[in-house]
Amino acid sequence: MPTLIAIETSTESCSAALLRDGTLIERSELAPRRHAELILPMIESVLAEAGVSRRQLDAIAVGRGPGAFTGVRLGVSVAQGLALGLDIPVVPVSSLAALAQDAPASVDETILALIDARMGEIYAGSFRRRADGLVEAISDESVGLASELVVPRADCIVGSGWIAYADALAARLPAAPRLVDGARYPQARAIARLAAPQFAAGNGVAPEQALPVYLRDKVALTLKEQRAR
Repeated sequence: MPTLIAIETSTESCSAALLRDGTLIERSELAPRRHAELILPMIESVLAEAGVSRRQLDAIAVGRGPGAFTGVRLGVSVAQGLALGLDIPVVPVSSLAALAQDAPASVDETILALIDARMGEIYAGSFRRRADGLVEAISDESVGLASELVVPRADCIVGSGWIAYADALAARLPAAPRLVDGARYPQARAIARLAAPQFAAGNGVAPEQALPVYLRDKVALTLKEQRAR
């Protein structure tokens, strides 16, 4: 198993985790607008608890988004900086996949991961848990109006998008899900679990090639667009 640090700052939750010999040590805090202040101390804290130095790391894993623009940029920038200094690869992981990874769902169930994208929109992705316990995407990740989301099936729904747009989403579902948890956010522990086999398969990238995924290129609506909605 690789020794890696995982970072996830794409939503209101800020977290870091160390994966070593299959054991996870993590720090997580729901702290909007404090990620830049918290993430590096969290990383140093998990390293110190494990007695691991930065030079013993094999890779840096990071939630690549989608999510808040500033949060996604921060996480990727920190990962790039650490990896450049240590001359090790970065393993980018979907923040929606990380959200789905923590969902309490069985192998045969479909997990719908939803992150509030603001401006009346939602980031969405459908996943299924494999026999090894890790999730895999069964649809392309998307961003759009919750009232227009196409959901063929969702046994389990997780993420802040549900809290923000529950009524609109419920109207789009073909059947009631077994479980709904809108209080979940992507966590570094899930980034680490998903990144480990990717690193083992040689799918790490050079730091400069670790790019954020926003799914959209606007951070705010114009007044005209706000009125139209």
